[in-house]
Amino acid sequence: MSSSTPPGPSPSNTPRPIAPRVWLYFVVGQAGWFVCVLSAARGVAWIGGAFVLATVVWHATRVAAPVPELKLVATAVLIGALWESLLVASGLLVYPGGALIGGTAPWWLLALWALFAVQFNVLFGWLKRRLFLAAMVGALAGPLSFRAGAALGAVRFGDPVLSLFALSVGWAVLMPLMLALARRWDGVHVLTDQPDGRAHG
Repeated sequence: MSSSTPPGPSPSNTPRPIAPRVWLYFVVGQAGWFVCVLSAARGVAWIGGAFVLATVVWHATRVAAPVPELKLVATAVLIGALWESLLVASGLLVYPGGALIGGTAPWWLLALWALFAVQFNVLFGWLKRRLFLAAMVGALAGPLSFRAGAALGAVRFGDPVLSLFALSVGWAVLMPLMLALARRWDGVHVLTDQPDGRAHG
């Protein structure tokens, strides 16, 4: 009797095993947030910046396709710079320091956006096709994150009610936007075109 290939997906259509562990990214993300915020509040923001840089490099070495992930990080930082600087220029958010140019967001806050970006295709994949839910998550989690940052001394609200409202509306838009970009640049979930697991270009 001739041998036959067992049923199942062929190697060319088999997703490469995902190296990143969800729980590990959750821990790193939470730790990074505290390191960035606390170091900024104490005037040593470079510590948080170094943590985020190390995290991005670590992430790039773990994923199947680092280039799209780095594109996502760069785009997130650009979006964050525009959005956060708008809040600063309007007087809704006031930071004690760290801005490279007057009237713009501090650089350490942009590092937080980079930290956020490396988590999207690992932690938030379940929200990619639930954009309305993603908007609700953003509308709630965004203001809460900044409220916690204010409690730790890293930021001050120019007008607490208006500031939190603006953050809620802004993050209701930003969260789905970032998820759409994460779907476009997903270096975590890729298909392989070789039996040895090399990523499909």
